[in-house]
Amino acid sequence: MTDAALKSLAPAAAAGPAQDRAERIGLRETLWLMGRALTYIWPMRGRFFVGLALASIAVVASIVAPWPLKILTDYVVLRKPITEAEVEKFPPFLQWFMEMMIGWSPQQVAFATILLAASFLLTFGVFGQGAAGRDTTDAQLAEGQDTATRTENEANRGRSYASGIWGFLEYRWELRFSQALNHYYRCQLFERIKALPMTTLEDRRIGDSLYRVMYDTPMISAVCQTLIQQPITTLLTIAALGYVLTFSFGDAPEVVWAALAVAPAAFLMTLPLAGFARRRSTQSRLAGGDTTSAIEEGMSNILAIQSLGGWKRERARFAAASAESFRRFRGVVLANILVLVASGLAQQLLLSAVFLVVSAQIIAGEMSVGDYMVITIYFASMAGSAILTGRLWVDLQDNAAGLKRVFELMDMPVEQDLGTKVLPPIQQGVKMEAVTLVYPDGRKALDDVDFEARIGEIVAIVGPTGAGKTSLAYLVPRFHRPTAGKVTIDGYDLDEVKLESLRRQVTYVFQETHLFGDTIAANIAYAKPGASREEIEAVAKIAGAHGFITALPEGYDTDLGAKGGKLSVGQKQRIAIARGLLRESKILILDEPTSALDPETERYLVAALEEASKDRAVIIIAHRLSTIVHADRIVFLEDGKVREQGSHAELMARGGAYAEFARLQSQ
Repeated sequence: MTDAALKSLAPAAAAGPAQDRAERIGLRETLWLMGRALTYIWPMRGRFFVGLALASIAVVASIVAPWPLKILTDYVVLRKPITEAEVEKFPPFLQWFMEMMIGWSPQQVAFATILLAASFLLTFGVFGQGAAGRDTTDAQLAEGQDTATRTENEANRGRSYASGIWGFLEYRWELRFSQALNHYYRCQLFERIKALPMTTLEDRRIGDSLYRVMYDTPMISAVCQTLIQQPITTLLTIAALGYVLTFSFGDAPEVVWAALAVAPAAFLMTLPLAGFARRRSTQSRLAGGDTTSAIEEGMSNILAIQSLGGWKRERARFAAASAESFRRFRGVVLANILVLVASGLAQQLLLSAVFLVVSAQIIAGEMSVGDYMVITIYFASMAGSAILTGRLWVDLQDNAAGLKRVFELMDMPVEQDLGTKVLPPIQQGVKMEAVTLVYPDGRKALDDVDFEARIGEIVAIVGPTGAGKTSLAYLVPRFHRPTAGKVTIDGYDLDEVKLESLRRQVTYVFQETHLFGDTIAANIAYAKPGASREEIEAVAKIAGAHGFITALPEGYDTDLGAKGGKLSVGQKQRIAIARGLLRESKILILDEPTSALDPETERYLVAALEEASKDRAVIIIAHRLSTIVHADRIVFLEDGKVREQGSHAELMARGGAYAEFARLQSQ
């Protein structure tokens, strides 16, 4: 892995405040991020285009909204007669309605117009509603003043350009689409994280990765909506309203051109704010990642905090991270306010020009009061749509910041399966020849190591802390790959075999016990889905866990809660060992399996492992002499080198490093 990649994996807390870590995203990178995000919509293109069609119909239907106001104003309130000449002033989609009312009384016109408006109100919820001349449907979750909770709404939001029956249907469709899309890509990113190499996972902060999965992935759906649906519906709105304005008010082209001019005006006035908005969004997301990391680290180390009286320090640390997150989000709010003011200023300047033009024509008798209502509402709708287009680039800056964080994680090199051969059932064992392991940061963990563990024997790896014991064991399931030398199983180089075929036959029981929030039986059976209760109980007895499990009120059906918090360290360790034994793999590696066991349970387990080693290779990493004295072979590591190998009796008789190690333990 390159130095640049390593720096990107380093904990963000060590890199300084959020503003120091907010990298600039240039124009080219922003365009690339947007283009890549759009490719992610392809698996759900059918749902997307149905939603686009629903939104387009809602937008086109909104052009009917202001006309009932004109009819009621001019032909009911002002009592102008409806004539053929008046009918021709209306757009084609309303001329049939106006022709029907020629010669009607004001009361009849009012009744028919109200019925027409009511039908559109029921269907589309549009009847001169608001400045834009149309109603909308939008719903979202409760949210706080930070990027995380507001971004979560992007994954659970439905919106519609109408209300009424049509708006409800469109809202439901958009809600299902956004949830399905974000669920799909959250799962994709989660799968990617699980495929990262062990060294990468060890360097990553869980809280930051959680933030990216939960709060950065919704930017994909936001970009799809902003870059595709919004421009299309905006253009449809402008085209439809522009056509109607030109058809009905061709004598006032200034209105159409003024409305269209809002888009470039808003774009030019907000363009200088694009970089500012992008940087504020990036800083807010980085600060949010720090906050979730502070929560995760505090909860993971809760026992240490309680035992060392660290409550005040942890509270202060979390409070500082949370305050920084809110402070950074205020920068996002400031950017949005500046954009709103700039785009609104462009709209108001052009609206003033339209007001002067239309007012002059009304005074001259060339337009009616009803015409003024239609023009004003249409202009507001066109200007609003144009502002969305003009602000498009600035609005995308927040999306770019989230997308960059998602794609950074997506593009991290995953654990490479270089092999093409399927490892057959293991018959002999594992062998290492002149193996050297150097970590990416330059630390040498192993140096010219020769090691062998054969089927039918127990091999104990012993040595002082930091000697390289776990590093050596990690080479067997290929959690690490040797920098030099070769690791083989039955003569197959591990770099040449498929990972799945290798790890299917190697079981690693870690020193740090990992249990799931499920029943004891389910935790043990995790190694072998579909295992019978008899098989589960058999391995639990071997691991010395059957006794305390049956003593629990619900026995094997006891729910362990989060991380097995209801059990002692020793009990969790025995469950983990039972899970490893159930898998029946040919190579079983146990990292400090007896560190939390009492002497009686330890003797029971050691005897069980001797029985289990008859048809498998058992590798034990341990410090306690009582665990390793009966091993067939002991490998003593020191400073990454194999100092001695042999049985306990042979090494004690030799009087070397192992004998000194044993003597210190005895004392």
